[in-house]
Amino acid sequence: MSLDFHIKREIRILGIDDSAILNEKVMIVGTVFRGGDWMDGVLRSDITKDGLDATDVICRMITRSKHYGQIRVVMLDGITYAGFNVVDIQKLYRQTGIPVIVVMRSKPDFEKIKSALKYFQDGEERWAIIELAGRINKIASRNEKSSIYVQNAGISLESVNKIIRLTSIRSNIPEPLRVAHLIATGIILGESRGKA
Repeated sequence: MSLDFHIKREIRILGIDDSAILNEKVMIVGTVFRGGDWMDGVLRSDITKDGLDATDVICRMITRSKHYGQIRVVMLDGITYAGFNVVDIQKLYRQTGIPVIVVMRSKPDFEKIKSALKYFQDGEERWAIIELAGRINKIASRNEKSSIYVQNAGISLESVNKIIRLTSIRSNIPEPLRVAHLIATGIILGESRGKA
């Protein structure tokens, strides 16, 4: 079921991104934003490179946070973290009660992903989680000239559109994700890198 709700300018959003992969444990960072303007907090945790613990770790990170009661949307930078540690966005929504928006700069190459998953004993299980994430939609980001790709759980595409536009202030990527990326890469590499 997708929720449609009134979106306030200061809607609380948790954006989560992972750091560079240097070890078996990979840091993930969450930034709690009020809309796209104001950061209220930072969360961090660790997941396993190519593991299957991302969903449970993110659930715990959210539900144990002092911000839990205020977060209205969780934003993910894609559904694979730390290599092929796939996030089950339907489970994440069910267990936290918070709608999930997945943001991608470009449409994933599913043939390439399927091919890579052949090297995992549990590749079929990972592929099933990817399929459960549902349809990928192309939407306009900051302006009508630029677009991104999204998936959603527990929230309507119309609400996703409004939230993306509200929070994409400095780039096509919403501020909660952009800042989570900067923090995660900056801590691990000593300086933020990559597109943010």
